[in-house]
Amino acid sequence: MYPKKFQNMIDSYQKLPGVGKKTAERYAFKTLDWDEETLDQFIQSLTDLKKGITYCHICGNLSEEDICDICKNENRNHNCICVVQNPKNIDSIEAMQEFNGVYHVLNGTINVSKGVLPEQLNIQSLINRINKDTEEVILALDPTADGETTSMYISKLLNNKCKVTKLANGIPLGSHLDYTDPLTLLKAFQKRSNS
Repeated sequence: MYPKKFQNMIDSYQKLPGVGKKTAERYAFKTLDWDEETLDQFIQSLTDLKKGITYCHICGNLSEEDICDICKNENRNHNCICVVQNPKNIDSIEAMQEFNGVYHVLNGTINVSKGVLPEQLNIQSLINRINKDTEEVILALDPTADGETTSMYISKLLNNKCKVTKLANGIPLGSHLDYTDPLTLLKAFQKRSNS
């Protein structure tokens, strides 16, 4: 039986996705071994994350200000919007160094069985962003049943408003965008089709 403060640390680590009891114990022991400077830096990073990170008011991406760096960048094509499920997906697409448009983060996908309805996602703000200058909306959602359902829903909402495409099928069904290698993702972008 561990001391209460140590057990609290294990319990905290177990709240992370994919971290079981044994891994949480290893993390807690490693944290205990850190020198004061490393521990202070870790604590400061957690504090900064909670107090210093917000969501962009335009696209929903992570940001340190009201508007993220991508939305502020005048060199990007603001008339081409890539719709993703979460901010992690943006990092995966940016790693390709091919896409020069902007993004829109939905914060999930429609999943009626889990109670996730369109109104709970960042869909209305996407619709509000579409104007006469919008050239294309790229639906870059995971090729899962929920991702496909969400893509179809958004496609219907944007029907006749702008060109809507989705990534090609180079990404295996049931996989996640943020785990897709950059070359496969690049090919999916290049071969995207009308939605």
